[in-house]
Amino acid sequence: MPSFRTTRRVNHTAEHMFDLVADVERYPEFVPLCQALKIRSNKNAGEGTRVIVADMTVAFGPVKETFTSQVTLDKPNLAILVEYINGPFRQLENRWRFRPDGENYCNVDFFISYEFRSKRLGLLMGGVFDMAFRKLERAFEQRADIVYGVPSQA
Repeated sequence: MPSFRTTRRVNHTAEHMFDLVADVERYPEFVPLCQALKIRSNKNAGEGTRVIVADMTVAFGPVKETFTSQVTLDKPNLAILVEYINGPFRQLENRWRFRPDGENYCNVDFFISYEFRSKRLGLLMGGVFDMAFRKLERAFEQRADIVYGVPSQA
């Protein structure tokens, strides 16, 4: 089963990076392959936690797929868990953790594991997904620079 894991130190606070990743409705503006995102539900789960159910449409060339996932936004622990509900995957899990590292820096831990339901779709999209995940971390950092400004290097 393909998976991708990375940790990246960024020049933004953990709270800012959490808020940016939690703003899933904006993903079509900057996330690689994300063509559309529709929120089905957004509920308060108590103690600073929200649970969102959303449909994301990803596209590459003529291939376009929509899948549904549940996104748990755990603000007190600066963690986000994405769990697969329905769509072209057999399995999909995605985790984010944001760890403060100094006054204006944080470490962003990103993990994703997935398996397409169809072997054919897996062969067709597997390489594209791997490329997109490698670009994903940089896309969020660039978005943070736009939203929060480019911090000065201390």
